[in-house]
Amino acid sequence: MNRKETLDGLRQSPKVDVCVLGGGINGLSVFRELALQGVNVLLAEKGDYCSGASAALSRMVHGGLRYLENGEFSLVQESLVERDRLLRNAPHYVAPLPTTVPIFNTFSGLANGIVRFLGLTRRPSRRGAVAIKAGLGIYDFLARKRALLPRHQFRGRKATLEKWPALNPAIRSSATYYDAWVSHPERIGIELLRDALSGAPNAGALNYATIEQAGAGEFLLHDNLTGEEFPIRPRLVINATGGWIDIANGTLFPADSRPAPLTGGTKGSHLIIDNPALRDMLDGHMIYYENEDGRICILFPYLSKVLVGSTDIRVDDPDAVRCEADERDYILQSLAFVLPGVRIRPEEIVFQFAGVRPLPASNDSFTGRIPRDHFCTVFEGRDGGPPVLCMIGGKWTTFRSFGELAADMALERLGQSRRVDTADRAFGGGRAFPKDRSGWIRALSESTGLPPDRAATLFERYGTDAEDVVRFTAAGPDNLLPHAAYSARELLYLIHTEAVEHLDDLLLRRTTLAITGELSLAMAEVALELLAAEKEWPEPRKAEERSRFLTLMRERHGVAEASLSARNEQRSELCETTARSG
Repeated sequence: MNRKETLDGLRQSPKVDVCVLGGGINGLSVFRELALQGVNVLLAEKGDYCSGASAALSRMVHGGLRYLENGEFSLVQESLVERDRLLRNAPHYVAPLPTTVPIFNTFSGLANGIVRFLGLTRRPSRRGAVAIKAGLGIYDFLARKRALLPRHQFRGRKATLEKWPALNPAIRSSATYYDAWVSHPERIGIELLRDALSGAPNAGALNYATIEQAGAGEFLLHDNLTGEEFPIRPRLVINATGGWIDIANGTLFPADSRPAPLTGGTKGSHLIIDNPALRDMLDGHMIYYENEDGRICILFPYLSKVLVGSTDIRVDDPDAVRCEADERDYILQSLAFVLPGVRIRPEEIVFQFAGVRPLPASNDSFTGRIPRDHFCTVFEGRDGGPPVLCMIGGKWTTFRSFGELAADMALERLGQSRRVDTADRAFGGGRAFPKDRSGWIRALSESTGLPPDRAATLFERYGTDAEDVVRFTAAGPDNLLPHAAYSARELLYLIHTEAVEHLDDLLLRRTTLAITGELSLAMAEVALELLAAEKEWPEPRKAEERSRFLTLMRERHGVAEASLSARNEQRSELCETTARSG
């Protein structure tokens, strides 16, 4: 991920076969597909990799049970296949998730579901046991050939309340089925990028870079870090910017030939809650429930906290998306409906985030009826310009198959054939993944002298790539930081190898410090010192970066500087308690 080498290559030759615009999960996927085929491909992302919608997903890896109501059987089938591939190819980050649906009626929603399936109504309605049983039967049938996860089961009211006594007592029964969850989705994006660049001399990627049309088949690439501009001449452009696709097309086409709007995104907001009693109450399950208005909501344990969401609101400006106060209230109200005895204090909400679902353009008044499938559309260039392939729609779970689809269309345009199949290609810390995790961790500890608990932490964080982290950290003096699970050289490893350009790249995406509410102001300051030293930033630049990060945390994630400062004291008290007990 050497930025200087990539830019030096463009200085020498502006010609590339394909330019991928957008470094979210779908852009990274198609970039990887093309790079592994030996294509001369360049990726440009205006912010950091996976910093938009790909950082704001619900952390679910699923087939899309509710998409069956829309008749999107092929999408559900594809999603289930890709879910199971991720369970095999990324077992360090993707794991099974038992999912329980509280059921309040028997026949409710059956008739309405049928007419909704036929397209005769758009109204949401509560789903009863019969409708849910039918949907889960189809779900099991579509996944039957692989059988990686157990089939669904039903519980009566008594058994349900015995297992989850805090559930709304008005339930009649419950159903449990299995999907999966992803612990570090942004890191999966980085691992796809590293896999793409490994052994691919004709591929290059840049975060904090944009592209715009400059006439006569030429484009300008702007390095947003230095202000430099570089001419580039691609044979094909792939617009993989998701919810920003129409905005990006405005820079790729002359004003008189821009395509009509292709997307109409909706916003989904989520809360991360630090409430151990609530986490333990869930017993490892996701509660997949309907709020009183029929909107599907989720609630599940996430990295020792609890994730709750989400909303579904149309948005016009994807750059202005954030979790607003009314959405926060809605999510808490939905939680109070399904678990009426649970009360969440404001200080227990340690993080919030919102993202844009990149849905196809639609005038449907009910956002839940907008298709969730993906497809590609090609617009031919004018006045010597290259064609632009637009990747429309898509959900996180199907990023590999969507990237494969777009790459195959690009390869056909280029007259090249596929030579590498990614369907069964493990990546990052999922490569050579051990069946005996404890044995692998023990061997790493014994061979490196690393304490077993530290080796286990790094394995949980990086999978088998923990070996690379350990080798780097052992190459120089190291020390644990204010957050005891991280060390200085571990953060330096991420800075050196994973294109970290801003403090939020490190604390929001390369690590899970911020989203889990574990980030303190002291930790942020230490990380800033490390990053500033590596980048050789003067004091004014450091102050600017500090302000940038704190503003982002406050405005986008609901975490004020005072809250980060309070965590300093909480962490000091925890360390003192641990020391006394030891």
